[in-house]
Amino acid sequence: MAKVQLAPGRHHRVAAGHPWVYRTEVAHTYGNPEPGDFVDVVDARGRFLGNGFLNPQSMLMVRIMTHTPGVQADAQLVRQRITAAWQHRQRFLADTTCCRVVFGEADFLPGLIVDKFGDVVVVQTLALGIHQFWDVIIGTVQDLLHPRGIYERNDAAVRNLEGLPQRKGFVGSAFPTRFTVAENGLQIVVDVEKGQKTGYFVDQRENRASLRPLVTGKRVLDAFCHTGGFSLNAMAGGAAAVTAVDISGEALATARENAELNGFADRIQFTEANVFDYLRARDKQPGEFDVIVLDPPAFAKNKASLEGAARGYKEINLRAIKMLPPGGILVTCSCSYHMTPDLFRAVVTDAARDARRDLRLLAERAQGLDHPILVGYDESHYLKCNIYEVV
Repeated sequence: MAKVQLAPGRHHRVAAGHPWVYRTEVAHTYGNPEPGDFVDVVDARGRFLGNGFLNPQSMLMVRIMTHTPGVQADAQLVRQRITAAWQHRQRFLADTTCCRVVFGEADFLPGLIVDKFGDVVVVQTLALGIHQFWDVIIGTVQDLLHPRGIYERNDAAVRNLEGLPQRKGFVGSAFPTRFTVAENGLQIVVDVEKGQKTGYFVDQRENRASLRPLVTGKRVLDAFCHTGGFSLNAMAGGAAAVTAVDISGEALATARENAELNGFADRIQFTEANVFDYLRARDKQPGEFDVIVLDPPAFAKNKASLEGAARGYKEINLRAIKMLPPGGILVTCSCSYHMTPDLFRAVVTDAARDARRDLRLLAERAQGLDHPILVGYDESHYLKCNIYEVV
């Protein structure tokens, strides 16, 4: 087998379980491997670290798939890994109606995403190595999940970095791409063709449900509401009223549709606005809301944007804290993995200090169990959902 040797001192992160080898960490490549080949990764002294898919075009030059010498990536291994991922969801999720079946590196299938929305499955292959097994992936998904339809969402920009074309469409027979599914006992509209990512954000499912016992009889603001997931769960939890704010008119249209499907249309006020402006106009008039949910899009797309992102997170949390009365609840989220849990806590702490308010941390939550967090791979812990009481 061809091998990639790391430069002196550059092996520690990979040895601790991280599945990415950056191009800048590589000292030598032996055996003339081709892009997509499976290669061994060794440290500067030749000690085996793992093996994975090579792509010299990508900054992620090797995506490690196993830590066992001599293993070859073949159809059998891919099928075994997908099967194990599905068994993991069946073991730990009470309901697998809507869930992520495969979460890339965290399921030892680097670059592969498989999402299940009822009886429809969406597949993404975001790396060259795993994309070579497309037919195996589709066949395994059909055998395990028996979906009525499969949709390819390989329109992600990251594929350009891998030298792969963007594309999307039906895998096999066509079917309606916009439909409803059940989540937390609610009816939710999913659009696998035009929706964000693979069609719907299933990673917040458990966090949305955790809102319910906190909102009974309360007035709730759902900021960055998107298609209304937190708003619906607030209503299901007995909220007195919900105001849902988002800058996207298209997202709000779907949120209104979701509210109508669940009988909440007359109890949720939808507002199309820039959330920063909305909060800024209200932070000097506390008491309008008892619970505020902040679930913004990723502010930090990369390390270079982290400083600006921290300012953005601080601003929205500062204004939300000012708006809440004593005993009010703040549910604040970040889906930027560059915004680490420690840094996110620090940002909220700074916001509370500037607002001259005290906070109690009630819960620190992450993404759902169908998005497992792999120890040694911090990027797999990307979603933070912290719940505070303002005192």
